[in-house]
Amino acid sequence: MIVALFRSRLRSGQNEEYRAVATRMLDLARAMPGFVNFKSFSAEDGERVSLVEFESIATLEAWRDHPEHLEAQRAGRERFYSEYRLQVCELVRDYGFDGQTRSVSTPGESTGP
Repeated sequence: MIVALFRSRLRSGQNEEYRAVATRMLDLARAMPGFVNFKSFSAEDGERVSLVEFESIATLEAWRDHPEHLEAQRAGRERFYSEYRLQVCELVRDYGFDGQTRSVSTPGESTGP
């Protein structure tokens, strides 16, 4: 699995247009083959953090290169963001606990208790 960590700050006065574009991008991303999940968080100081998961680097790159997403990236640089940072990470290990069972998995290995 590949995780894209996108940290950003919006320019003032861009919330309404940004929300419309962000909603459209999320709809497109969810329709992309290999899309796994999306979560977004905001800090009190205005920093926004989005976690986007894809099955593979190839499926993430397909999203990166989608024509509408390329246009949104341009708009982000020109109008929406005062700053941003994108980090692409490959999953090494995945731990979890669902309230009853603990799970640990490593890519290529089976999941177990």
